[in-house]
Amino acid sequence: MTHRFILNETSFFGPGSRAELPAQIARLGGKKILVVTDPGLLKFGVAKKVTDVLEAAEIPFDIFSDVKPNPTVANVHAGIDAFHASGADIIVAIGGGSAMDTAKAIGIVVRNPEFADVISLEGCAPTRHKSVPMIALPTTAGTAAETTINYVIIDEQKQKKMVCVDPNDIPVCAIIDAELMYSLPPSLTAATGLDALTHAIEGFVTKAAWPMSDMFELEAIRMIARHLPIAVAEPDNAEARDGMAVAQYIAGMAFSNVGLGLVHGMAHPMGSLFDVPHGVANALLLPTVMEFNLPCCLDKFPRVAEAMGVDISGMTKEQAARAACDAVRALAVKVGIPQHLSELGIKETDIAALADQAIADVCTPGNPRDVTVDDVRSLYLSVL
Repeated sequence: MTHRFILNETSFFGPGSRAELPAQIARLGGKKILVVTDPGLLKFGVAKKVTDVLEAAEIPFDIFSDVKPNPTVANVHAGIDAFHASGADIIVAIGGGSAMDTAKAIGIVVRNPEFADVISLEGCAPTRHKSVPMIALPTTAGTAAETTINYVIIDEQKQKKMVCVDPNDIPVCAIIDAELMYSLPPSLTAATGLDALTHAIEGFVTKAAWPMSDMFELEAIRMIARHLPIAVAEPDNAEARDGMAVAQYIAGMAFSNVGLGLVHGMAHPMGSLFDVPHGVANALLLPTVMEFNLPCCLDKFPRVAEAMGVDISGMTKEQAARAACDAVRALAVKVGIPQHLSELGIKETDIAALADQAIADVCTPGNPRDVTVDDVRSLYLSVL
């Protein structure tokens, strides 16, 4: 079997590393920038920490901020219009997954106009040209969109999340500057951190996992277990913030290349149908889906438990595997993640529609245990 691994051309890490931005723009020959971000990051001054760097270097830029938490085809079309109107030749994406996913779709369509409807990008679209050069600066420690070949856009007409997988969309440069994450509130720190943990665990057990991806995912699990509780409880803790920033990137390096599983398959329709934040949906579902997958993960889940800091000495393989599920649930509870769909406004009558989308989601086939639509309904009901 052949394994493929795609990463950014260049990445920078460390508090203050946004100072590298002008040199990277010059390296890419950029003359005008379109900054893609969201209204909240503008309002609270997070994006300004980056645009101040552009201004100091006298690099001209326009800002596009019409980005929703679960971005839509309409958001992408508006961004494409903004790119053309600006005369930009490089995109700088500042934000969480929503801003970076929107930026990826903009960059792909600009260079591949035959996909201007956006919906034809779903799945593995046969784009021919690389995206507009993009430099991505994450402001959350969760999605790792700055280093993945994936992006997710909502098709408003069908009310579904389109998962797009395209090697041409990966940002040419990622700048992981934890200072952009210091103002993240505890609830969002928790949700995005559990999103990163979901990436790491699903990437570790997915059907396409192999030793190289396992290496990254296990380290990401160790770092998240160590740093996330501190980052939630002590938002100004620089070591914890930087640890989470790096951990979520490491998880993304691997899952981008091996895929995910049923947690993401079930989380995506929660976002498209009920606008549930992606990290919250993943965090709520993760331990329950792990328990469903346990019979197929008796070799790997004990390693997850150890990475989470559990002493599994003296345990049977099944006990150690269950300990991993328990450790994940305990972490989710500790950082304040909702434990029931009803807390998010989802009712029993909604389960059928959720399950129909989940079974068809592009992530679901990567699950280590084969799943039916009845299984999915039962799993949703178990956390209702």
